[in-house]
Amino acid sequence: MNIALVGAGYWGKNLARNFYQLGVLRMICDPSEEILARKLTKFPDVAMRLAFTDVLQSPDIDAVAIATPAELHYSMVREALLAGKHVFVEKPLAVTEKEGADLVKLAATVGRVLFVGHILQYHPAILEIKKMLAQGELGRLQYIYSNRLNLGKFRREENILWSFAPHDISVILSLVGEEPSSVKAVGSNILHPEIADTTLTHLEFPSGVSAHIFVSWLHPFKEQKLVVIGDRKMVVFDDVATRETKLTVYPHSIRWQDGLPVPEKKEGHAIDLSEGWQEPLASECRAFLDAIRGKPALTGGEEGLRVLRVLRRAQESMDGKPAAAHGGRKEDKDYSVHETSEVEADCRIGKGTRIWNYSRVLKGSTIGEGVSIGQNVVIGPRGQVGHGVKIQNNVSVYEGVILEDHVFCGPSMVFTNVINPRSAISRKHEFRTTRVKQGATLGANATILCGVTIGRYAFVGAGAVVTRDVPDHALVYGNPAVVRGWVCECGEKLNDEKICGACKKAFDIPS
Repeated sequence: MNIALVGAGYWGKNLARNFYQLGVLRMICDPSEEILARKLTKFPDVAMRLAFTDVLQSPDIDAVAIATPAELHYSMVREALLAGKHVFVEKPLAVTEKEGADLVKLAATVGRVLFVGHILQYHPAILEIKKMLAQGELGRLQYIYSNRLNLGKFRREENILWSFAPHDISVILSLVGEEPSSVKAVGSNILHPEIADTTLTHLEFPSGVSAHIFVSWLHPFKEQKLVVIGDRKMVVFDDVATRETKLTVYPHSIRWQDGLPVPEKKEGHAIDLSEGWQEPLASECRAFLDAIRGKPALTGGEEGLRVLRVLRRAQESMDGKPAAAHGGRKEDKDYSVHETSEVEADCRIGKGTRIWNYSRVLKGSTIGEGVSIGQNVVIGPRGQVGHGVKIQNNVSVYEGVILEDHVFCGPSMVFTNVINPRSAISRKHEFRTTRVKQGATLGANATILCGVTIGRYAFVGAGAVVTRDVPDHALVYGNPAVVRGWVCECGEKLNDEKICGACKKAFDIPS
């Protein structure tokens, strides 16, 4: 069995260690030369690669373990499956339920294992709790409470719900053995107006069991606890405690007296997990290898998809709050959206903005006041559009493109976001910022390469291909576009003395 690890940073380094100890790590892929150099000193007999395509094209690699940012999971897992590789992907499986379903279907089609890194399922404490439930020691399951709290690691590609809660959702679904009939969630956006830092999710199950999940990356100390309540006993899993005290059973019970519940408290006792202890990640890595050999996977693609369904329902519950969490202000809704167009969650749309037919504003985008968005326009995700901007038909404003106030985008003009795109290589982590400054005009069918800045009141001619920064007030056209003259704020060309013939305004522009 030959495994390639993709992403050897924050968590990937732990996967590298475990797969290496299992004798199956053959290649490490990471875009950072510094990280690869460090890994080479630890694993001198393992091949180091910068490009994901090297992994996909290697006939000696049977499987890949992907530990990259969540927003890259879908594309990288898909490419690996299509290349005939078995895939271990860290949580979450994808960032949407639809993407997760596509990956599960694809894995079945190509006959490859899809395995999700829900590590708590392999923790000795969770395995012991499952055994207690199966043997009836806890009695009838009634309630589960889970919290996962810490200070950091802050993320911008996903909120705390999607970053921390997948582990807890995975465990709770496995303990209850069914999917929830109701999912409700609330969140607080403290550090960023569009990214939740703390969330509380309530699950209700058809069997009558209920559960709460509290997660936060804005907490003064680390705390990871799971409380499982049965009608005979209660058990607490404290993951930051020692192995000897991680799991404590409380034989508390409730008796009824004169129609009132009366608690009968008893001394709790710890279950020592140190004997026969196995590192959860090592068990998880072995389970992936076993799945490739034909053993059913505890955390396969279907299990990952069930977790995504709960995450999606929780996110929809958060997004459906009557008071939007945009600085504590109720959303005005004084803009217009054509019935064929769509504005996704967590978008801020300014007063007087008009969105015409068959257009989409993707999640987390911010659009100013008085903006006109034409037909078949896509903005985002996390697009940034200023006040008074006009975007004509068939324009895509990708993440990383910043349009300042009163920018004009002509019909079918094009922004790019990667300098050297390849279909087989995911380069979302290489997106470059393109800024179009105040009052600039981009002509019809113009192409703006990523990473450039278009100056204030610059004028890019129709069909131009802009490959470098454009100065303020410059008139550029051609392929590649070059400076052909200078324009006024009113759009008229300046004469040789840098004076506008229309409004007579003079400009101090170097020759």
